[in-house]
This record gives sequence, structure tokens and C-alpha cells, in this order.
Amino acid sequence: MQEKINSLSYRMLFLNTLAFTICFAVWTFNGVMVTYLTDNGIFDWGPVEIGWLFGIPILTGAIFRLPLGILTDKYGGKWIFAGLLLFCAIPMYLIAYANSFIFYAILSFFFGFAGAGFAVGIGYTSVWFPKSWQGRALGIFGAGNAGAAVTTLLAPTLLNHFTGNGIDSENWRQLPQYYAAVLVLMALVFVFFSVNKKTDAPARTMGQILKPLQSIRVWRFGFYYFLVFGCFVAFAQWLVPYFVNVYGASLVIAGLFASLFSFPSGVIRVLGGWMSDKMGARRVMLGTFRWSILLAALLMVPRMDIITPGKGIMAGNSGEVTMVSDEKIVVGEKSYGLASKELANQKMSEPNTFASFLPHKYNWQEPVVQEGQQVEKKELLAKGVTQISFEANMWVYATLVLLIGIVWGIGKAGVYRFIPDYFPNEVGTVGGMVGVIGGLGGFVCPILFGYLLDWTGLWTSSWILMFLISVLCLFWMLRVTRNIVKTESPDIAEKIERVEKT
Repeated sequence: MQEKINSLSYRMLFLNTLAFTICFAVWTFNGVMVTYLTDNGIFDWGPVEIGWLFGIPILTGAIFRLPLGILTDKYGGKWIFAGLLLFCAIPMYLIAYANSFIFYAILSFFFGFAGAGFAVGIGYTSVWFPKSWQGRALGIFGAGNAGAAVTTLLAPTLLNHFTGNGIDSENWRQLPQYYAAVLVLMALVFVFFSVNKKTDAPARTMGQILKPLQSIRVWRFGFYYFLVFGCFVAFAQWLVPYFVNVYGASLVIAGLFASLFSFPSGVIRVLGGWMSDKMGARRVMLGTFRWSILLAALLMVPRMDIITPGKGIMAGNSGEVTMVSDEKIVVGEKSYGLASKELANQKMSEPNTFASFLPHKYNWQEPVVQEGQQVEKKELLAKGVTQISFEANMWVYATLVLLIGIVWGIGKAGVYRFIPDYFPNEVGTVGGMVGVIGGLGGFVCPILFGYLLDWTGLWTSSWILMFLISVLCLFWMLRVTRNIVKTESPDIAEKIERVEKT
């Protein structure tokens, strides 16, 4: 590995990042495409089928990251990357002829190989930069995650253009053909302008290559990446139908809001790499998990209206009910005023800035007695009703989504900053394995989201899952950190334990 960074290093970083951006745009293609096909009635697919179509290409990209990472370490990245781009162009082009769930799912499996471009790019980028620059270089390369924003931002507009705003919906088939053409073009650019280079490490047997996978540390990094990358990929697609269904947004607007999540998350990875170089990856990851817990907790509160029993009215004395109306009840000579449901409904219909940001309460009372009825003291005359409304304002929701995307983007760079320190000669292999585990999050989560939505009826059930995963990640890292302190500095660990007991 060269200790000096030259212009060729920067050129390869640019090409790798550009190719990965295109791969990522292809990898998350189904987020927009499947939403369009179902919303326009072209295919009759439910939430579970949609979840599978979102997840299948992510699975392919995840499981093939390891073998492609190994091939990149052994042969260099030029021909591996170019071949991958050309291969993915074929099933992407054939998507234009899909006419069933099975056909579409099979083609999704094959164009999902684009996601494995991450492992190729990680190994191919790493060989061009010294250790002191690894965090920044891999962070810049990882900004290719913003390819998800390219799809969510541009694909809906292109679909509207091709179909004449839905007049000729069958013209959706042009979009995958354009994607295939871009893949071929990028492959040709890579062939003519990239320079091949392999790691300086000596040749190793397959057993030696796979030996790092025996380390629990690799699996721990993979679990961290499951959250910050896999869940990012899942939401890069899931947010499109989320905004369409929960807020009634058009596909173009939904794509715009989804891009506000995916684009900054990809670009901010550069900052995450710099922070990891300067502050250390462990400190960056601890902050990532804490913020993820907080933001997921805020996002998991659903848009809702809750009707619950409120404050009722009881008779102060026994007697006969002489009058019952929506405004009052008269028992004997005593009158009891009622909170009006009509007035509550009027308040609900009035524009209320605070009601759109915070939960808002409405109260009214409904008579449960009739004229001529004899009542006893403390008998219920009117039941109370309370309605708690929470609009889950779309702009607040989008802001929180933007923030958690940024947090995860920083965390993605933090995870990969660990790898050159612990596995300097197996960056491609270990990076590929970590990418496999992380990518599985992008496969598993959309499917889980679909089932959770079916079971609970809550779109925010996906964020409840994120909250739980974030808590597990933080717990595991704190436990490991504590064990390191006990091993390396037992005196400090003993002092911490004494303080905790007091």
C-alpha cells in the first residue's frame, strides 16, 4: 500500500464511488417501482408480497458480498466491478417484460447482485490509501449510499414522464431499460479508465482467507452494520409506500421525502469517516446508538385518534330526571351542565397549529338517563368521553427521519473504520462479511415490516423494531467496552464498580 496519496488514488476513489452510487440506485430500484405498480393497480400485490420484493434484491447483494470481497482481494477490483455492472444490466433490462410476481421476484434476485458492489469497492478503494486515510477514503466511497436518493428522487418523475402522468401506465417498462443502459455505460467507463491493483498481502489459502470469520468481533461489527446500513436500506424503500399510505402523498412527493432520508445519510458518511479517524470509531458508534434509540422512540408514536372514558357527571341528590338534552340534565330542581360534543367537534375541525405537532385532547359528555327516570345519589347521569388526537405532522416526521438517517450515515463509516485496524490484510473479506450481515438487515426488515403492518395495523411498528435493535447494539458495545476496561485496566474497572455500588 502506498503511503503517499497521488492523483491516481483520487481517480480510483471517484470511479469506485460513482460505480457504487449507480449500483445502490439499482439495488433499491424496487422501492419506487413496486410502489408504483401496486398503487396504479398494474399488479395486485399486498404488504407481505411488497415486503418480499423489497427484500429479495437486498438478500442477493448481501450474500454475494463475501465471495466478491474475496475475489477482489485476490484479483483486484477493475474486472470484478466491470463484470458485475454488465451482469446486473441483463436482469434489469428484462424487468421490462415481467408480468407476474414470480417472474419479477426472480429478476429482482439477479439484479440484486448490484448490492455486492459495496464489498468490491471497499477492498478496491482500501488498497489505494494509507492507514491514516482509511476512514476518510472509505467514508467518501460509502457516500455512494446516496444512490438510493437518486432512485427515490428521479424514478417517480421519470415514471410520470414515460407514462404521461399515468395515462399510458404500461410505459413503466421503459424505466428498467434506462437503468440497464446506465449500468452498461458505467461498466465501459470502468474498463477504459480504471487501473487494476491488488492488496500487497501474500497469497493465502481459502482457509486462511476465511479465518477472520471465526472472530466474534466480525459478527459484532456485522450486527452494528445490520442497524446502520441494513435498516437504512430497508427504509430507503419502505418510506415511499409509508408516505403514500399514511399521509396520502403522491409518488413524486413520497420519493422526495424518502430522498431526504437517504441522500444526507449517504453523503454524511464522509463526515463519519473523518470523525472516526479523529475521535475513534468506538466513540462514534456509542453516540450513533444512543441517538438512534432516542429518534426511534419518537418515530414509533403513530398517527392516531384514541377514544377513552372521560370525566362523567353523577347525581348530587336522589330524585326524578325532569329534563335531558345535549346541554344539560335536570334532576328535581338541580341542573347539571354538559360539555357539548358539538363544540368538541367544532374545535377538532378548526385549524390548530399545536394539534398538528403535539397530542391534543377533546372532551364531551353524553346522557345515560331518560326523562322520568328515578336516580339515586351518586348515580351516573352522563358518561364522559375523551378523544386524544395526534396528527404526527408530516414535516416533523420527515425531520426526524432525516436526523436518524444522518445518525446512521455516520455510524456506517464508524463500523468500517474498525476493520483496517483489526484486520489490515483482510479488508475485502471482512468488509464483505460485515456487509453480508448488514445487508441481511435490508432483506429481513422489509419482510418484517410487512408482517408487522399486517399483524398490528400500525405503520410505525417498523420504528418499534428499530428501537429494540438500537438498544441491543448499545448494550453489546457497552458490555464489550466494559470487558476491555477490566482486561486492560483492572484498577480503573474496580474504581468504577465501587462508585456504582455507592
